Amino acid sequence: MGSLERLLSEELGALRDSGQYKQANELQAPQGPRTRMDGRDVICLSSNNYLGLANHPAVIEAGIAGVKRYGLGTASVRFICGTMTCHRDLERKICEFVGCPAATTYISCWDANVAIIPTLASTPEDAIFSDALNHASIIDAIRLSKARRFIYRHGDLDELARMLDSPDARSARNKLVITDGVFSMEGDVADLPRLKQLADRHDATLIVDESHATGVLGATGRGTAEHFGVLGEGTIQTSTLGKALGGACGGYVAGSQVVCDYLVQKSRPQLFSNALPPAVCTGSMAAIDVLMADGAALLSRLRANVSHFRRGVEELGLRTLPGITPIVPVIVGETATAIQMQRALFEQGVFVSGFGFPVVPRGEARLRCQISAAHTREDLEVALRALAVVAERFPAARET
Repeated sequence: MGSLERLLSEELGALRDSGQYKQANELQAPQGPRTRMDGRDVICLSSNNYLGLANHPAVIEAGIAGVKRYGLGTASVRFICGTMTCHRDLERKICEFVGCPAATTYISCWDANVAIIPTLASTPEDAIFSDALNHASIIDAIRLSKARRFIYRHGDLDELARMLDSPDARSARNKLVITDGVFSMEGDVADLPRLKQLADRHDATLIVDESHATGVLGATGRGTAEHFGVLGEGTIQTSTLGKALGGACGGYVAGSQVVCDYLVQKSRPQLFSNALPPAVCTGSMAAIDVLMADGAALLSRLRANVSHFRRGVEELGLRTLPGITPIVPVIVGETATAIQMQRALFEQGVFVSGFGFPVVPRGEARLRCQISAAHTREDLEVALRALAVVAERFPAARET
């Protein structure tokens, strides 16, 4: 074994010893509120399938039709010969859904963030302002940028205002203010109206990653901007097709025509990666159509489920964070506790993921429960009863 392998083996051993080694559970059935995992039928509380569209018949049929019409893949990047009619159709559908002039797609929202941030802030004369709890894709995208970096405490917009007003910021060429719409570990919602106000005041561009907000927030599921009543007011949006909108893969940037044109010409993830598989394009369009047609009923069911589950967690005496989104974190304290509770819940027929340091701060390890419109009330009651049984075995989870 060489020195690299020895070092990696030691680090892997440390992860196992500390209880932080991640084991991938194997899904043996379609993603849904109930599925089969590692030979066991389980209620799934750990999926981004917020509207239950990953296994929706119309979405599946549209994906199959896409493969039959266009084949399995593009075998090319977009600008050479990889742009198919289905890519153009999907981008037009995204514009119709979001309410923006233009959109361009990527193989994931990770790629969309890694495309837009370094491309729009490409010199040391630029400046980026980012919430401390933004998604890892935003963090990595900022690291790829040559811009000056300002990281403000989570949700502390007074600190952001001071940063924007600093001499270094005022002299910047391009200024980007970047935030998650819904923060993936906390489940809270960014104060988009004030962020937009600060960005406008300082001639900065606001970029919002809507991955956990698309299909979830707003009267018709159009995300944080619709939730706050500021839809179409000049922000740039990145989001995913891999969560509420069918759960496959793919991401996009939606905004002005000039921004999207510039990304098509300059962003490396689009210039050097294959375009989306056709089945994802056609399936995602079908998912957007379902949401646009049946969104009111889906969102009503989702919000009722979220409210019921949050109330049930609180009645068990467990600590959660206040919020309105389908992400319901149950704070249990230490990383080992979260991992052990995850395993115990699985034995009870409920799959939920435990997260600890460094994903979340020390002492703030949690079970991240994610609720879907596809869950029945019985599903949620079974999950809450299992959580009650497991919590009795881990009294420290109630003392955090």
